[in-house]
Amino acid sequence: MNILITGSTGLVGAALGARVAASGHRVVPLRRRAGGDPSEATWNPEAGRLHLPTSPPLDAVVHLAGETIAQRWTAAAKTRIRTSRVDATRLLSQALADLTSPPRVIVGASATGFYGDRGDEVLDEQSGPGRGFLAEVCQAWEAAADPARQRGIRVVHLRLGIVLAAHGGALPRMLPPFRLGLGGRLGSGRQYWSWIALEDVLDVVEWALRDDNARGVLNAVAPETATNADWTTALARALRRPAFLPVPAFVVRGVLGEMGREALLASARVRPARLLDAGFAFRFPALAPALNHLLRRGR
Repeated sequence: MNILITGSTGLVGAALGARVAASGHRVVPLRRRAGGDPSEATWNPEAGRLHLPTSPPLDAVVHLAGETIAQRWTAAAKTRIRTSRVDATRLLSQALADLTSPPRVIVGASATGFYGDRGDEVLDEQSGPGRGFLAEVCQAWEAAADPARQRGIRVVHLRLGIVLAAHGGALPRMLPPFRLGLGGRLGSGRQYWSWIALEDVLDVVEWALRDDNARGVLNAVAPETATNADWTTALARALRRPAFLPVPAFVVRGVLGEMGREALLASARVRPARLLDAGFAFRFPALAPALNHLLRRGR
């Protein structure tokens, strides 16, 4: 297959590109540059420009690009976050829909932020959206693929939890205080953090690319739900360090503002119902074994 990947230099995109290339597929990275070789796929989403080569035709698209949410959400940052997801997805979807020979499938990133702060409620793909900036962005992000859907392209939205990897992503940023014995829960620690190991993300993407029954929303999270307190305990045990210095919620909100409230203190107890119903086999269904494996790899 010829597979176009956006966000091909990011954590998931780089790993996915390496894996599918090793399987014999042709990876077409969508690069942020202007002009150049007409055989390359290039774009500038902010300027509304996108160039897609028409030969050979694309078989599939994996859309992973997006501004990081791991920053303080100033007005400018929120604009970048929304534009890089909603406007970029609409631009890409319309361009793919306009092709004479469009790809048969688009697998695009979304996020469990769709569900907002829902406490202990168990959430599956049938659950409605929550409130807040992330929930609103995720709703618009998924809706921006409508031009592709209307063209008859199979569209899959992966509502990703925290992606765990030995190198890159959230886990390495969590480690320094825990290694110093200064780790602890955030706020009450009762908020659920949905997560998934990088290897499982890649498996989900590959499954979604090849299975014609995969369409619509998939919760790309591990089966075991874990609170922030569970995370604190599991990470401390994996590192063999104490973790008894909680960070009060008001400190998280004071330092990180809206981002801290919605991304770190909010609770989303998300279940991968459709993947489980389809018989998908997770490599890392539970948090503690996943952390132990990844920390061994990261040494």
